[in-house]
Amino acid sequence: MIPQGFIQDLLARVDIADVVGRYVQLKKAGQNLLGLCPFHGEKSPSFTVSPSKQFFHCFGCGAHGSAIGFLMEHRGLGYVDAIRELAQMAGMQVPEESPRAGEAQSKTRALTEVLSQAAEFYRKQLKASEAAVEYLKGRGLTGQTAARFALGFAPDAWQPLRAAFEDYDDPRLAEAGLVISDEAKRYDRFRGRIMFPIRNPRGQVIGFGARIMGAGEPKYLNSPETPVFHKGQELYGLHEGRDAIRQAGRAIVVEGYMDVIQLAQAGFGESVAALGTAITGAHVSALLRITDHVVFAFDGDAAGRKAARRALEATLPVIADTKRASFVLLPEGEDPDSLIKAHGKQGFEGELEQALPLSQFFVRALAGGSPLNTAEDRAALVAAGKPLLLSMAPGAMRAQLLRELADAARLPADEVASMFGLRRAAPSRPAPMARRTRHMEVDDLKRRVLQQLLVHPQLATEFLDMVTEEHGAGEDPADREIIEVSSASAGQSPGAASALSHGALMELLAESEHANAYRALAAQEMELETDVETARQILAEAFGKLRLRRLERVRSERLNVYQQDLSAEALEAYRLADQAYLRARSEAPESPHR
Repeated sequence: MIPQGFIQDLLARVDIADVVGRYVQLKKAGQNLLGLCPFHGEKSPSFTVSPSKQFFHCFGCGAHGSAIGFLMEHRGLGYVDAIRELAQMAGMQVPEESPRAGEAQSKTRALTEVLSQAAEFYRKQLKASEAAVEYLKGRGLTGQTAARFALGFAPDAWQPLRAAFEDYDDPRLAEAGLVISDEAKRYDRFRGRIMFPIRNPRGQVIGFGARIMGAGEPKYLNSPETPVFHKGQELYGLHEGRDAIRQAGRAIVVEGYMDVIQLAQAGFGESVAALGTAITGAHVSALLRITDHVVFAFDGDAAGRKAARRALEATLPVIADTKRASFVLLPEGEDPDSLIKAHGKQGFEGELEQALPLSQFFVRALAGGSPLNTAEDRAALVAAGKPLLLSMAPGAMRAQLLRELADAARLPADEVASMFGLRRAAPSRPAPMARRTRHMEVDDLKRRVLQQLLVHPQLATEFLDMVTEEHGAGEDPADREIIEVSSASAGQSPGAASALSHGALMELLAESEHANAYRALAAQEMELETDVETARQILAEAFGKLRLRRLERVRSERLNVYQQDLSAEALEAYRLADQAYLRARSEAPESPHR
C-alpha cells in the first residue's frame, strides 16, 4: 500500500489542468476550465476542471475526481498504476510497499483461500445430503443452477468444518467468520443450512449467506464483517451475472439470494442482490460502472416498499444524466421468486415492462400514498424532497426531478429551486450570507458548513475550534460528516493542511461511506465558483448563526426547567444562559434582514 502522505505530496505537486489537458482540449471559463467530456459523447462542453480545487466534474455524465481518478477512468488504470504514472509525470519515486501492506495482502490471500476451501467442503456436503438436495428441488432449482452458483450445505452439527481443515483451531477460521470462539467453546457459525458462497468481482469467495431449510430463526444468516467481506460494498450474483448484465444492458436488483437464483434460472442472469442490508451508494455505483440502467424489483410488501425508498436515496447522489434507474412495484405479497414460479418468465417480464422510471417513482415515494389534495400534503412533499435533491450533483437529472416535484406540489420550479438554495448565484456578486440563511433551518447551515469545508479544506484548521464546539458532541449525521471532513483536513501537517486541495481531500475520504454524497455536494459549489475569501466569510457567519441558535435553545431549555421547579439554582442557570445568548446576539453581524 502506498503511504497516504506520499499521495498527498504527489497531488500537491501536480496540476490537474496539466494532467487532463494532455487528453482534453480545455478553455478558460471563469475560474475554471471547460472542455468536451472524454467519458461520454457530447457536443456542448460540460466537463469542468478546477485548478484551484484540483478537481474535475462533468455536469453531463457525473464523472468526477482528482488527477488520480481521471487517469483511472480515462486510461483504465488501477489505483496504484495511476499513482505510478502520475508520479512519473511529476518526477517522483513511488515508495516501495511497506512490510505492513505486504502483511495485509498476505492476510487477504490467506482468508480467501480458507473461505474457498470451506465453499468446496460445503459443495461436497450438498451432494451427500439427500434432505438438502430435495429441499432445493422443492424450491424448483436444477442441478445446473446449483452448480452455477456453487451452492452447498452445512451439516447440522457443532464442528463439521473440523473435517475440512487439518487445524480446526487455526485463527484464520474465526477471522474469516467461519467459526465462533466463545470462551472455551469453538464451533461452526453455519449449521444445518443451505450455503450461498458470496464472490467478489474477481471470483474469490469472500463470505457466505446461509438459509435454514425448515422452521427457525434467523431464516437467513450472513458472514460477519471481516477484512475481506464488507456487505455494504458487495452484491450477491455480480460475479456470476456480469456478462449477462452487459448483454442485457441492465442490472436487476432484488432482495434475496433465492430471488437472484430463480431469476437467473428463468433467463434473467443480470440479477443481483444486496447482502442482508439496504442498497447503498457503493452498490449503485458499482452497477452503473458496467451498465447504463439499473432496475430495482423488490417484494410487494411494506418492507419491499421501504427497501425501494432507500434504494432511491442511494441512487440519487451517484446517478448521472446518461444513466437510468427504474422501480418495479410487485403485487402485494409477491416476490420475484414466487412470481417466477406462478407465472414464469413472461410474468416477470410483464412486471419489468411496467416499471416506473426514476422521475415518476421519485414523486410517488415522497408522497407515500398521500393524494396531495391539501396544501399541507403538498408542503410536506416539498419538504421531503429537499434533502434528496440536495444530495444530487447539478445536471439535467436534478433539474428534471425538481420540475417533477414542483409540478406535483403546484409550485413554479424556480420558486422550489429558490427555496432549496439551488439557484445559481452571480459569481461577481455573491448574495450576503445573512440574506441566504435568515429563514434556513439548522440543517441548512450545517450543509453549507460541510460544503465549504469540502471545497476549501485549507480552512479546516482555521475553524477547527468552532467545528469542535458546534459539532463535536452532535448526534446528527451532518455533525458526524462535518467532523469527518474537518478531521481529515486538519489532521495533516501544518504545511500540508494549508495547501490541501479539494481533490487531495477527496482522496483522503475515498473510503468514507459518505464519499459519493461529498462529491455531489462539492460539485454544486464548483458551479458557484466561490473563492476562498467568500468561503471564509460564509463559514464565519454560519458558525455565528449556529452558535446563536444553540444558545437560544439552551436558554429556552433552562427557562422551561425554571418554570417547573422555581428554584434559585434553576433561576441562576436560566440567567446565565440568557446572558450568553444576549451577548452572542449582540456580537452577531448586523443585517437589514435581521
